[in-house]
Amino acid sequence: MKPVIALVGRPNVGKSTLFNRLTKSRDALVADIPGLTRDRHYGHGRMGEKPFLVIDTGGFEPDAKSGIVSEMARQAEQAIAEADVVIFLTDGRAGITGHDQNIAQMLRKSGRKAILAVNKAEGMTTTGVTNEFYELGMGDPYPISAAHGENVKELLDFALEGFPEPEEESAEREKRPRIAIAGRPNVGKSTLVNTLLGEERVIAFDQPGTTRDAIAIDFDYHGRPYTLIDTAGIRRRGKVFETVEKFSVVKTMQAISDANIVVLVLDARQDIADQDAHIAGFILESGRALVVAVNKWDGLEAYARERIKHEVARKLQFLSFANLHFISALHGQGINGLMKSVGDAYAAATIKLSTPKITRALQDAVARQQPPRAGMNRPKLRYAHQGGMNPPIIVVHGNSLQHISDSYRRYLEGYFQETFKLKGTPLRVQFKLGKNPFDKTE
Repeated sequence: MKPVIALVGRPNVGKSTLFNRLTKSRDALVADIPGLTRDRHYGHGRMGEKPFLVIDTGGFEPDAKSGIVSEMARQAEQAIAEADVVIFLTDGRAGITGHDQNIAQMLRKSGRKAILAVNKAEGMTTTGVTNEFYELGMGDPYPISAAHGENVKELLDFALEGFPEPEEESAEREKRPRIAIAGRPNVGKSTLVNTLLGEERVIAFDQPGTTRDAIAIDFDYHGRPYTLIDTAGIRRRGKVFETVEKFSVVKTMQAISDANIVVLVLDARQDIADQDAHIAGFILESGRALVVAVNKWDGLEAYARERIKHEVARKLQFLSFANLHFISALHGQGINGLMKSVGDAYAAATIKLSTPKITRALQDAVARQQPPRAGMNRPKLRYAHQGGMNPPIIVVHGNSLQHISDSYRRYLEGYFQETFKLKGTPLRVQFKLGKNPFDKTE
């Protein structure tokens, strides 16, 4: 599992700036306004060969009693509980405040590995900026500049110290497609897990768990081997699992990242919520094969069924590549069809396509619709080959490809998916410029 780093500190010390630098993104809003970040914000990062998850939090005021400030404090406390390492960010130019003292005291009680970082240290001597922060009793302070990147790598190296390098999958594990069951609380994830593992023809045994209570269970379904990754805290073989509905974004993200296929479980008796769309968006961003299961379908009236179908089509239209199933996990209805789609999605995600076949499809796509001109020239798409699997990646070679628009890229992705019947998996198209033989600088 990826280690989890939480960024905490009082308002306006630079947490979101550091988050953007660690994730190499602009996902967190950054402005010189205290309290801009209110909810937890999650992202991916990588240091060398070590991937990690990072959580940005709102300004932390532990003594807040009510209102939005109190809610921000609760969100920060949840992030600390989810984290393996906490980076406690302070402001080197403002110095220590009473809030910093309170946060330091709370972190010492939490038992989490906590690292003190003194931000906005650019242009200041190390001793001058860090001396007073020894008062917090958090060990040696790390002077950094999140805005300029100074000493951020050293801080991250220390934060990730002791976490193992990612392990290579064994040959036996690689043969088993890994299925993550994801969804918001109370949609029936645990019931679906019980149904999958409780069939008479299922052979299940525990696989040693890694960190954070995530358990991988190997099982066979109709003779096909799978590994099930559950986000609800499966403990041991043979137990009728309790419905653990304490939602953890981190566990869901870790399960999705470790899976080949994700089953996104929705509740037919509730509206499609923003949380459903956020989880779906993360699955898509991760490039995982996907099957959507609308649970609790039994006993619904015709009007309610039409309403939820319309909701799914409207709010999750970006998942049109995925098969959709209406099931009752409690009564086992629709499970066979769901698992068939799981197998089909895995096959699509791991398909191997020959270069001539992809190139012919590329030529057909261009013949049907050419890329728009860029000035006097039109981009030339010459040939393509497969660059990866899960998700399938198609690399297109040619000239002036930097002028290809996002809409034309989406057109090619859709065309390849339709041509090769890749149902259940997203597909990525990447462009690679051809070298100019007359350019002596190359």
